[in-house]
Amino acid sequence: MQVILFQPQIPQNTGNIVRTCKATGTSLSLVRPLGFSVSDRKLKRAGLDYWEGVDVSFLDNLIEHLEKSEHPFYFFSSKAALPYTQIAYSPNDMLIFGSETAGLPSVFFERYQERFFTLPMKKETRCLNLSNAVSIVLYEAWRQQGFG
Repeated sequence: MQVILFQPQIPQNTGNIVRTCKATGTSLSLVRPLGFSVSDRKLKRAGLDYWEGVDVSFLDNLIEHLEKSEHPFYFFSSKAALPYTQIAYSPNDMLIFGSETAGLPSVFFERYQERFFTLPMKKETRCLNLSNAVSIVLYEAWRQQGFG
């Protein structure tokens, strides 16, 4: 599995996601530009020593990456209609999450609308914290695969 963060802005969230990726054996890709430096002390403190052993890569063009890949991919957005639990996850899936401040650009929804899913929330809630959303989806995907 691969978690992809589109232009993440908050280093602590990315650090927490690195820890979740380490715990689940998941790779992580960060789509530039980032809202922080990867040498940021807050990022390293949030990820502690988990950076070692996690396959972290950087992407400049997400659409190009998706078009070149043969792996299934899914976007997660508070604006989607279908719940994340309707996906039959596989070990090669790419799970894509938007930036904390801007979400995902509309070009992705226009191009891949059938691949958008949401995490159900009460109507008065704007959205979940990015690292929490990644954890929920990733653990559901891992659960479906028998935590293997």
